[in-house]
Amino acid sequence: MAAYLIADVDITDMAVFDEYRREVPATEARYGGHYLARGGATRVFEGDWEPHRLVIIEFPDMASLTAWYDSPEYARLKEIRFRCARTRIIALEGVAPA
Repeated sequence: MAAYLIADVDITDMAVFDEYRREVPATEARYGGHYLARGGATRVFEGDWEPHRLVIIEFPDMASLTAWYDSPEYARLKEIRFRCARTRIIALEGVAPA
């Protein structure tokens, strides 16, 4: 069953974030991840959420998503992200095919 990483990224240093943004897609692809949304326009219909840069990445399953997030190649990139952004990230399991 597919799993989705959903991140709300508040970038504090765009120059450093650009390095992260250039390198991270290749690491996700190795675990079957691909972008469904990345930094597009948002519109809040209800509630008081004020999203920043939203990202949604689909992985084949939660195990693949978790393996990517905990991988050595992504660990280095996480450290870069920690220096240049404040991020809220969740993982969400998809719906089983009917």
